[in-house]
Amino acid sequence: MKIFVTGVAGLLGSNIARRLTKDHEIVGCDNLIGGLEDNIPTCDFHKIDMLDTKEVIKTMEGCEIVLHTAALPYEGLSVFSPAIVTQNIVGGTVSVASAAIANGIDMFINFSSMARYGDQKAPFTEDMPTAPVDPYGFAKVQAEEQLAFLNKLHGLRYMTVVPHNVIGIGQRYMDPYRNVVAIMINRMKQGKPIVIYGDGTQKRSFSNIMDCVDAVEKIVNTDRDLCGEVYNIGPDDNEIEIKEIAFKIGQVCEKYPNFKHFPDRPTEVKNAWCSSEKIRKDFNYNAAVPLEQTIKEMCMWIDRRGVEEFDYSIDLEFITDDTPKTWVERLI
Repeated sequence: MKIFVTGVAGLLGSNIARRLTKDHEIVGCDNLIGGLEDNIPTCDFHKIDMLDTKEVIKTMEGCEIVLHTAALPYEGLSVFSPAIVTQNIVGGTVSVASAAIANGIDMFINFSSMARYGDQKAPFTEDMPTAPVDPYGFAKVQAEEQLAFLNKLHGLRYMTVVPHNVIGIGQRYMDPYRNVVAIMINRMKQGKPIVIYGDGTQKRSFSNIMDCVDAVEKIVNTDRDLCGEVYNIGPDDNEIEIKEIAFKIGQVCEKYPNFKHFPDRPTEVKNAWCSSEKIRKDFNYNAAVPLEQTIKEMCMWIDRRGVEEFDYSIDLEFITDDTPKTWVERLI
């Protein structure tokens, strides 16, 4: 089967594509804004922007399934840069969906975000209403609604997966706006203090990328009719405070974390993780890789690549009194 993967240089896209190359032909695209070039697996790679609809249509020719993982996943930054995030997520999804319709794609697998659930009570379940609290989450919901509308108009067959707090080898660790675990490792290995927003008691449940890949592979290879379905992907039994993550990283790095506290980021959800009961029941999903092992793998990978200074590649569109000082003054 020939599969089209957007965001193939990112954490999700690269690892999923690499796994699927065992049994399928992969066509991958990425604009290399948020991904890493050395992540790209052996595949038919095209450096294109998904907003270039004509180019996407041409590149997608002959494919049967689309895995749309590409996005600018800047939840916190979207509060102060809503235009670029919304254009990328909503415009990009509609562009790739248009290409899918033009090419008669059998299934469009859309990768959404836990941000669709907002600050409802965790664990989030697929039957909860969408309730985003920031422009990123709102854009993800808008993208899902566009796909549902295109299904009604043109019969586009689509489904949505919601990986949450995915970490692992291939994650961009020099990005100051996202990927808290990777940021902590990069800073700790440079002898810099760990940046904590608020008191650090925010809770998350982190998912190893390979556990996510296992689930996606089962979805791709199933004969079941999944049109319109939504599946959360990620563990629902290992939630941990952000501050505690730093101590676990310190154990691996053999360093005691030094903390530097800043005010809470606006709209940040205090407790956020998903229920995986549905995908566990339907696809025998199992979060098999322990958090400590994932941290160790990431530390070893960053050691091989080398620590890096943080890259402020996306600018703040405006600054208010609520904009984190770390971003305004580039303190990370």
